[in-house]
Amino acid sequence: MVAQKLEGKTAIVTGGSRGIGRGIALLFAQNGADVAICHYRDDDRAKATVAEIEAMGRRAFAQECDVSSPAGVSAFHDAAVGALGDIDILVNNAGHNITEAFEDISEESFDRMMSVHVKGTFFMTQAVYRAMKKRGSGRIINVTSQLAYKGAPTLTHYCAAKGANMTFTRALALECAGSGILVNAVAPGVTNTDLLTPLAKELLDGLKAAIPLGRFGEVSEIAPAALLLASPEGSFFHGTCISPNGGEVML
Repeated sequence: MVAQKLEGKTAIVTGGSRGIGRGIALLFAQNGADVAICHYRDDDRAKATVAEIEAMGRRAFAQECDVSSPAGVSAFHDAAVGALGDIDILVNNAGHNITEAFEDISEESFDRMMSVHVKGTFFMTQAVYRAMKKRGSGRIINVTSQLAYKGAPTLTHYCAAKGANMTFTRALALECAGSGILVNAVAPGVTNTDLLTPLAKELLDGLKAAIPLGRFGEVSEIAPAALLLASPEGSFFHGTCISPNGGEVML
């Protein structure tokens, strides 16, 4: 039987209907947490994820939310609290990815990348932060990327957004130190999810060649990092980043 490390806890996982977010949501549920997920135009997979969580005997909630909209974030947060109660753990995982030559990136494309990753993370965190601070406890986990450390061609806007979230993690950790809220990040290496679908084969081949282990990661190898940061064993992590990346970035 899996140890119930998160028994009695309630979590929000943004972008929780697929990929790394879904893996984290299911692992949290396996460890005793009730889980709310938001998704963007992914109703069927969101419903399937909710059904899997409920099959474990946990409560679940899902709602569509474009995290680039602070109003949408607020509405989702309020609905999640209404359905499941106070939020103990937030995982900011929702993402957006597209490859473009730097000189071809439009303002619209740049704004979309920043809004999903940076604005979404910022305002979803703010939505849970006040209540966490009042209760004197909470865990905030931001999913960034190893590319925040090393960059990548044709992904300048993506790397800039992920780097911003890394710095946000450190700044908020300093501001809330001693409040009972722990703020950390997970920076996965390239992972086998459908976010890889729009990437060109030449870029994927180059990314794989840069990994000492010679392969991409699996969701099952990334989600446990979030579980550690959410669990009692993660109580001395603050303002730090765990980067399961196959040796591509050695910190």
